[in-house]
Amino acid sequence: MSKQFTFGEGKLAGYISVFLGALAFLAVFCFKYPRILTSPELREIYTGEQMRVLLTATIIASLFFAVLSFLLSSKKSFALIGIILFVLTIFMGGLNVEPSTVGPSKWYLGLDWLLLDLLLMAIIFIPIEMVWPKRPDQPRFHEEWRTDLVYFTISHLSIQFFSILITTTVSRTFGRFDLAVIQDWVQNLPLAVELFLAFFVADLFQYWAHRFFHSYAYFWRFHSIHHSTHNMDWLAGSRTHFIDIFVTRCAAFAPLYVLGVSPLVFNIYILFMAIHAVLIHANTRINFGFLKYIIATPQYHHWHHCIEPEHYGKNFATIFPFIDRIFGTYYLPGNEWPSGTGVKEASYPKGYVKQMVHPFAKSPFDTDLNMEDQSSR
Repeated sequence: MSKQFTFGEGKLAGYISVFLGALAFLAVFCFKYPRILTSPELREIYTGEQMRVLLTATIIASLFFAVLSFLLSSKKSFALIGIILFVLTIFMGGLNVEPSTVGPSKWYLGLDWLLLDLLLMAIIFIPIEMVWPKRPDQPRFHEEWRTDLVYFTISHLSIQFFSILITTTVSRTFGRFDLAVIQDWVQNLPLAVELFLAFFVADLFQYWAHRFFHSYAYFWRFHSIHHSTHNMDWLAGSRTHFIDIFVTRCAAFAPLYVLGVSPLVFNIYILFMAIHAVLIHANTRINFGFLKYIIATPQYHHWHHCIEPEHYGKNFATIFPFIDRIFGTYYLPGNEWPSGTGVKEASYPKGYVKQMVHPFAKSPFDTDLNMEDQSSR
């Protein structure tokens, strides 16, 4: 168990109350302004009534943990914040919201996607990191956790922007070709075969896009932002420059577009990647037994982020380690883990905006190394 929280002292309950209270408060706005704050793709998956029940449960849970924290903790600040958020949510009509029919919207923010994914990831990975941490002494709220949360927030709120940008780029590039024959063939495959094909080709193309960012000094500027964290946890994977996001997702989505995979397969891929990308960055020592040789795990991906220069340039695959085996970039030494993560040779500015601007201005290595065109990273 992590040394940062001790059950019975109320500190953890205070954090939970504030977290759930903030989610519930923001969720009320999704009900009040669904046309501009919710994504049409998600509205096709869930119902308004389901979200109303979830909101009510979250409101009640936030009050429960706030009261628990107030009774147990010597410091009442988080309990009071949780209670204030509860009161504001009730004042906004949180217990009386009614789902409404939503017409088409030209522009929207994915606030519903942000709140649902944040809740799901927190429920899954915070307990895992508390019970089975790889680095027990790593601060739960390290110095850059707010920056990583900003990355997580912006990437989710801008889901429409990235979707339009990526799908437009891919469709204009490949839409001129007659792909009906191959797409019909793919869509008639058994579901399990189609799933494996989609996962494999997407990972293969993403492997080379990922390796491309590591291979050329200028593009490493953008991808190195992702590697800059020294605190791997469930939020760390969100720290990705928008240039990196655009190129990598185009590489993964392009073969799926060409193959014409079914909407079901595409949605399964998106859901899997949303969870798996968080898992492989998480601060957990779980090594998954023999499965770690079949699918990428935290140990496998932490070696990709390792701070030891002699092991740079390994484990580029996101899903299947055998792709790294094929191209000679596989590294998984038994049950060993890297001594640390990050980019030891360079320094980076702190904060989201500064990190977005920095790669356009200079290489993070300019003051330390005379970089060649090929980067050893």
